Amino acid sequence: MLLDELARALDYPKLKDRITPAEATELLELLVRGAITANDPTEPPPISSPDPEDDYLIALASSSRSRLVSGDKDFLVLSEQIPVYSPAEFLALIDDSDPNLT
Repeated sequence: MLLDELARALDYPKLKDRITPAEATELLELLVRGAITANDPTEPPPISSPDPEDDYLIALASSSRSRLVSGDKDFLVLSEQIPVYSPAEFLALIDDSDPNLT
């Protein structure tokens, strides 16, 4: 489950300096309560990642018409082919109140 992966990522040392354990817990609880879930994809991804283990996420984002937000360079190199944003880019889009994100 992707929420489990997020929980692990929020525990990474580089994020622990920015997000307190209480904030991480609050974020996860908010997502559990308000998230829209999607079924696992049945189709292959429209493009492949340099890291084949990421292809599942590309297929999931494609099938659910979602955007990917990641600091992973394997995703970010695909930004001209699929909707993938760094966390800073995505926050800037939200700050600009982009109507396409709502």
